[in-house]
Amino acid sequence: MDTETTEEPLLPRSRLANERLHALIPGGAHTYAKGDDQYPENLAPVISHGRGAHVWDIDGNRYIEYGSGLRSVSLGHAHPRVIEAVRRELDRGSNFVRPSIVEAEAAERFLATVPTAEMVKFAKNGSDATTAAVRLARAATGRPRVAVCADHPFFSVDDWFIGTTPMNAGIPAAITDLTVAFPYGDLTAVEELLARYENEVACLVLEAAGHAEPPPGYLAGLRELADRHGCVLLFDEMITGFRWSEAGAQGLYGVVPDLSTFGKALGNGFAVSALAGRRDLMERGGLRDSRDRVFLLSTTHGAETHSLAAAMAVLTTYEEEGITARLHALGERLAAGVRDAAAAHGVGDHVVVRGRASNLVFGTLDENGQPSQQYRTLFLRRLLAGGVLAPSFVVSSALDDADIDRTVDVVAEACAVYRKALDAGDPGPWLGGRPVKPVFRRLA
Repeated sequence: MDTETTEEPLLPRSRLANERLHALIPGGAHTYAKGDDQYPENLAPVISHGRGAHVWDIDGNRYIEYGSGLRSVSLGHAHPRVIEAVRRELDRGSNFVRPSIVEAEAAERFLATVPTAEMVKFAKNGSDATTAAVRLARAATGRPRVAVCADHPFFSVDDWFIGTTPMNAGIPAAITDLTVAFPYGDLTAVEELLARYENEVACLVLEAAGHAEPPPGYLAGLRELADRHGCVLLFDEMITGFRWSEAGAQGLYGVVPDLSTFGKALGNGFAVSALAGRRDLMERGGLRDSRDRVFLLSTTHGAETHSLAAAMAVLTTYEEEGITARLHALGERLAAGVRDAAAAHGVGDHVVVRGRASNLVFGTLDENGQPSQQYRTLFLRRLLAGGVLAPSFVVSSALDDADIDRTVDVVAEACAVYRKALDAGDPGPWLGGRPVKPVFRRLA
């Protein structure tokens, strides 16, 4: 067994709270990615509060946090500019029987930040925005099929996408069969798919970039293929929005989609998402178009004012404080430190950092170089013991150099244990219980 001096956090209150959560909420959390099955057994902290880049669990332990709010809290928790903007709006009421002037102000601010779009409609979550985009594409083209990038893990909770995952219980095959997949980075494969389903594909749905940069000419090639085959090009910017550039991946790479969807970083933890795109498409959901109307987005809480105020404060902060550049600088420092620590302990080929600096993830590979949930469990367990809560290495701008340095020190300690497990040929003695599990699986 390991002889490390860093002790694991004691979580008696969190353990009891997890039992309460499971008794009341299916899965014990409102988002599967936050489930306690994603953490080592008995080491799933329940959060009390957060400030900046740190969170505290209900047992009183403090952690440096990465991937905050599933990438949504990119400025850090309780960011003063955002909180002050929200507080001002709360005193003015949050939801009315007619649009608030804040809706116009937020739309103007968003479209000034993402000038490749001509209109925008706000909602509360990314799934609704992306599903609305798919519906709009189907209406505009009169075609039934949706082509999604198979290398990107998530687009929507709705049937058209979730039916393609292992968690497809309750979804008719007739719906799932209308969704087809293409690999990222392969224009030939997309062209073959569009030819196979000639005049059937309504839209191409993908993240413009993920854990790797798009191959040269790939996005422009998709634009050309979409135009040639008469389908809609849809960029899911939930992750890339603001983290790649203030104008998203489309602003960085210079390829304009017909429609795009934003969320996560847009509200710094407040619930707001956006569907944006070409005026002639978006107006199909409006009142100034003579064609059949599209039920685009219509949600009671879609434009409540304090979340829109948060979004405007976020956009202003990104622009005035150079947040995207700071995220990249922090990520580059962290990635370099983690790679050096892994190499120093002889696990550089097993603990790997991937992705754009502003959106880092880590891979945990076994002795054969294959992804391993057991080694991920070992790694997460040692990170938690060092006070680092990191399902990914996605940074927030609230981190400072001391946080990064401390994280690298903890990673080094974890890599020392990782090396021992590799030498033993079995990570089992270091797991402390069952391994963590993938979110998308058929059985619990």
